[in-house]
Amino acid sequence: MAMKLIFKYILCVLAFLISIVSIYFFAGWAPKPQNIVWGANFSQKHAKDLGLNWKEAYSAALDDLGAKKLKVAVHWDLIEPNKNEYYLMDLEWQVKEAQKRQADLILVIGMKTSRWPECHIPEWAKGLEREEQQEQILELLSKLVVRYKNYPNIYAWQVENEALFPFGECPWTDKEFLKKEKALVSQLDPGHKVIISDSGEGSFWIEAAKIGDIVGITTYKKVWIHQFNSYFEYPIPPVFYYRKAQLIKYFFNKEVWSVELQAEPWCPDLLYDCSAEEQKKTMDLEKFQKNIKFAEQTGLSHFYLWGTEWMYWMKTEQNDPSFWNKAKTLF
Repeated sequence: MAMKLIFKYILCVLAFLISIVSIYFFAGWAPKPQNIVWGANFSQKHAKDLGLNWKEAYSAALDDLGAKKLKVAVHWDLIEPNKNEYYLMDLEWQVKEAQKRQADLILVIGMKTSRWPECHIPEWAKGLEREEQQEQILELLSKLVVRYKNYPNIYAWQVENEALFPFGECPWTDKEFLKKEKALVSQLDPGHKVIISDSGEGSFWIEAAKIGDIVGITTYKKVWIHQFNSYFEYPIPPVFYYRKAQLIKYFFNKEVWSVELQAEPWCPDLLYDCSAEEQKKTMDLEKFQKNIKFAEQTGLSHFYLWGTEWMYWMKTEQNDPSFWNKAKTLF
């Protein structure tokens, strides 16, 4: 009898704690920030994969879209196609074109810099042992930071992209190495903060907060889950992000920015192999508008649209400027 009472007591306590946690993360509303900073993501490689003139698409993001904050993916295989031979002409162009328009940049540097396959390792480096790859990555970071830290429009660095989250075709994850990367960038450029990013939906951002100066997160609503071979819509209210951000602020005194707000489809296949019908399952104009409204209700102050290249592709190649025009109203 005594054991049954103890068991019932434990269940009641667990149920109470679960209720408190659920109420904290899922109930209520977040206060709207006084000012929301809107930015846009851009990947030269992804624009080309969509069949676009990437320079034209980049210029349109600055001039037509009007983005004054850009997060630019710096893919290792494009920067160092051969060992110790750096090709910086394209990146130089992007930095200077943004500077002409007084647009601030976050440069994403490292092995994992977003867009499939996530880890953009040059062919010459793929066969190296982990320690050798890491030595080369540190050299890459040093080269880029020293070269661009004094540009007035460098806003922040992002070291790797969701480095500790298991997504993409990547040979390894290494938290201790991520710490080394962050320390190196901060040592070389103490004047700019370093973003460490994490999954907005699948993590509590604690490790990112321990390492980075700013925590970068994703904000997605409907995605394709390969493990379940189906679409999934996150049953998460806006306040969920706000509550987690408040904990990060309280325990680590770090800001949380959404560096990827879903503004393009998430398909079973790569986006440029996905039919128009399939794309609409996760992104149409109504969903896009709902995502914007959702973001405004999270209480976060920074959002970078994920899908600049796709929106431009829709505008120029599919004769549908509706997404692009809606995004323009944010800037």
